[in-house]
Amino acid sequence: MTWSILAREPDGRFGIAIASRFFSVGSLCIHSRPGVGAIATQALMNPLYGPQGMALLAQGLSAQTVVSALTGADAGQAQRQLHVLPARGPGAAHTGSACVDWCGHLLKDDLSVAGNMLAGPRVIEATAEAFAASAGQPLALRLINAMQAGEAAGGDKRGKQSAALRIQGDQDYPELDLRVDDHAEPLDELQRLHDKSLERFQPFIACLATRERPAGELERSRIEAHIDQFHAAWRARA
Repeated sequence: MTWSILAREPDGRFGIAIASRFFSVGSLCIHSRPGVGAIATQALMNPLYGPQGMALLAQGLSAQTVVSALTGADAGQAQRQLHVLPARGPGAAHTGSACVDWCGHLLKDDLSVAGNMLAGPRVIEATAEAFAASAGQPLALRLINAMQAGEAAGGDKRGKQSAALRIQGDQDYPELDLRVDDHAEPLDELQRLHDKSLERFQPFIACLATRERPAGELERSRIEAHIDQFHAAWRARA
């Protein structure tokens, strides 16, 4: 009922995007932790896979070991789909034998795409191809564009309803966490929310408390100056 993409950047940041003909797909299906990895659990999803998988990755286990441990202990593993991208090393995935066609996964360097109940294999192939073709662009835009390419290839064969996007940096909170829980065109709405976040949210987040700067930026004039600099840099990039 879903397809998703996990991506890892050289600086350690992770991105996740997901879409489905199901309400609020972003609420229980996607998980990330700084310096640890990213996980998506879907099909007849098991929401315990996220926290349990992150705990195992944090212990230093490989993605394949984590996937095997989670699915091996689950009586419903035949109906689960899971993919995992760790902070270091190759990703791993599981598409259960009872997942609804079309279903499957695609693993590449620093990238994983998986889906079930899709129009066909071109959905995940087009998603991966579009992501690769957009190298050098901001991660969030690459993920949205990749999902839009997957949608153009057929997407979820039942239709559209929800989508989500998460960018995980090196702090304990995400840099960006957007959800569209119920919409006729969820990926278009996700794009709109991303564009809206550029106005003040994304530059403001960069001024908040971090482990390195526990108080964050407290002077409002400097916050406004940072927002102006962010906009100038974004315009120059465009």
